[in-house]
Amino acid sequence: MALRAVVFDYGMVLSGPPNAEAHAELIRLTGLAPEQFESCYWTDRLDYDKGVLNGATYWQKFARDAGLSLSNGTLEELERQDVLYWTTYDPQMIAWQAQIKQRGLITGILSNMGESVLANIKREFAWLHGFDVLVWSFELGLVKPEPAIYHHLLDKLGTQPQETLFLDDKAINVEAARELGIHALEFSTIARLRQDLIAAGFDRDLPLPPA
Repeated sequence: MALRAVVFDYGMVLSGPPNAEAHAELIRLTGLAPEQFESCYWTDRLDYDKGVLNGATYWQKFARDAGLSLSNGTLEELERQDVLYWTTYDPQMIAWQAQIKQRGLITGILSNMGESVLANIKREFAWLHGFDVLVWSFELGLVKPEPAIYHHLLDKLGTQPQETLFLDDKAINVEAARELGIHALEFSTIARLRQDLIAAGFDRDLPLPPA
């Protein structure tokens, strides 16, 4: 069955490397060692992406759990820097998405995404409008790798799993898609993606991303 849709994760697939300056500022504002910051940062991230927490309550809980006493101004700046941290994009991947659409395929984004980050990338990136289907986790109260979010994606695409290719940088999300019959590849670099697409025979249906 030929491919009809290609779906991208946002973070580390379309976004490229996060903003290093914003990351350094996040650590500086908390005063934590980098290892402790990373542990605290990711502990409740899925709850943020799921909409259980918003930008403000996520950072309030972060400070409380880390034993920090931070001013409201510092908490607001942490939220602002966190938004900047993820407001990046890879122009090569965006250009490839446009080529896929020109080939006549449906394109989409399926991303675990918190409210504040999404609000900013919507303001900054007009290229989001070039995608046919956008699925953001916090709007549904679902996150990858929960099967329900993939079923929702397929409903919006109007495709069968075997007609759909999904790219994500996390193995757990790729495996969850594969368990539902969706073609899925773990993304690391564009060069590796080219190799994986050719190995799987998807170059019959898709233009290859730029070398």
